Amino acid sequence: MSHPSLPHPLTRTRWGLIILASLAIFGPLSIDLYLPALPQIGRDLGVDAGMMQWTLSGFLLGFCIGMLIYGPVSDAIGRRPVILFGIALFIVASLACAFARSIELLIALRFLQAFGGGAAAVLGRAIVRDVYPRDAAARILSLVALVTAITPMMAPLVGGQLLYFWDWTAVFWLLAVYGAIAFAITWFAIPEPHPPERRSGLRLSAAMAVYGRLLTDRAAWGCVLCAGGTFAAMFAYIAGTPFVYIEHFQVSPQLYGFLFGINILSQMLFTVANSRLVSRWPLTTLSLRAALIAFASSIPLLLAGVFGMGGLWAIVLPLLPVIGVTAMQSSNMTARIMALYPNNVGAAAAALTSACFGCGAVSSFLVSLLNDGTPTAMVVVVCLCCAIAVLGLTPVFHRTSEQP
Repeated sequence: MSHPSLPHPLTRTRWGLIILASLAIFGPLSIDLYLPALPQIGRDLGVDAGMMQWTLSGFLLGFCIGMLIYGPVSDAIGRRPVILFGIALFIVASLACAFARSIELLIALRFLQAFGGGAAAVLGRAIVRDVYPRDAAARILSLVALVTAITPMMAPLVGGQLLYFWDWTAVFWLLAVYGAIAFAITWFAIPEPHPPERRSGLRLSAAMAVYGRLLTDRAAWGCVLCAGGTFAAMFAYIAGTPFVYIEHFQVSPQLYGFLFGINILSQMLFTVANSRLVSRWPLTTLSLRAALIAFASSIPLLLAGVFGMGGLWAIVLPLLPVIGVTAMQSSNMTARIMALYPNNVGAAAAALTSACFGCGAVSSFLVSLLNDGTPTAMVVVVCLCCAIAVLGLTPVFHRTSEQP
């Protein structure tokens, strides 16, 4: 156990950032690595695209629930035992996914996989706040966020290549191996960063009380609608495109990885623009303009998907700004809700992030429910979610005197 007055070992090694980033990417890696395999898994299990998309909804639900629990529990008993438990569960669930031979079992195992992996994804960021001073923590978190943004671009490319040489079970074997490596790194390279004298005690009721206050605040709901609507549009895209691109438009799994990756590049461009404009425009104004750009792009997307106009690229191109604004809206609304609740920053950020993944679970479920083998379900849900994001930035949902 490191003494709180001494620098934590993670701050004394150039590998500290890599170690922390390896924990933060559990979520995007687990979601995006298996996307190219979804049609193949569906064929092997004898289920349609709609049922396969439930595996994504189940994963997001597990991630969402775990996120609300891990924060207060790790505040009470320390980070290491919670992370080690979560990664161990992730490894077991990943191995079991490789042997699943029914869709019901696969959905349940994906839920458990997410519930386990969420511990590393959430608490990796908490460790940054534990061991670095405030300004250094902001810099490290930005670098971790960059790695987390790159992962969704690379994971489908790796997943597509795996399918070129092996079947879909290789995806889950690789996730299990990654989990084992992360478990070893945590065990040997991360001493407990949250010492007993800084622990708050297990007070879940206090955390729930903060969440209750957020539920009655219209401004907080505005943040949820904006960030959640944007997130939901992205997860409708994630749930729909494996089948829209690979089955409807006959795109190879390898090319699918490329088409997925260009949307991540769009996210990076919007995020860079956001970092430069945020000091010039009020936060809500900047976010509203981004939300309107995404909604305007969703209209030709809707027409192309419903009426079959323009082929593949009429779907791919309008999605670029729709998906591009996701990271910036999440960052902006996180900053906004933390400014609204300066005494409950952790709970406010956790509530917003959990709500975003919850919205993603709902939108991916709707895509699976409405799926008819065409792009229609995906584009309708994406357009609806973009409209909800705009709604969250109307005067009804923010106080005129609030800053930012």
